[in-house]
Amino acid sequence: MRIAVFAAAILGLTAATPLVLAQSPTPAPAAPAAAPAAGDAAAGERVFAQCRACHQVGETARNTVGPQLNGLFGRQAGSVQGFNYSPAYKTPAVAEKVWSEENFATYIRDPRAVTPGTRMVFAGLRNEGQIANLVAYLKQFAADGKRTQ
Repeated sequence: MRIAVFAAAILGLTAATPLVLAQSPTPAPAAPAAAPAAGDAAAGERVFAQCRACHQVGETARNTVGPQLNGLFGRQAGSVQGFNYSPAYKTPAVAEKVWSEENFATYIRDPRAVTPGTRMVFAGLRNEGQIANLVAYLKQFAADGKRTQ
C-alpha cells in the first residue's frame, strides 16, 4: 500500500485517479477501532522514530516541520503556539476537535484522508499494535514535555 501512495505521488496522480497494482488487490480500509489497545511505550518510542523527522517530544521539544507533540491528548487540534498550520487545521470542523487516543488512532492510519489539505505527507500506520504503542509513548509526555510515567 505504501508503494501505491509513493507511486501516486511520483506520477502526480490524485486521490480520484485509480492506481492499480497488478500483483495485489487493494485491501478494504480497516474499520477504525473504538479505542487503541494498551500499548508498550518502549516499543512506541521505536515507532516514533518514523515521526521524529517532523515532530519532537520531551522537555526540549520544539516545532519543526510539524508541531511538537507534548501534551497531545486533550489538546485542541491546530493549537500549538508558534506553529504555522496548514489551512486544513484552521477550518472550524478541524479546529474545534480535541485530540483523544481514539481520534489520533484514526488519524494516524491515514492523515490525508482524515484531514484533506493537510501538509503532513506521512502515509500512515496500518499496524494496530504500532498505533497502540505510539499512543502509549506519546501519553507519557505532559504539555511541559516532562514524562508523567
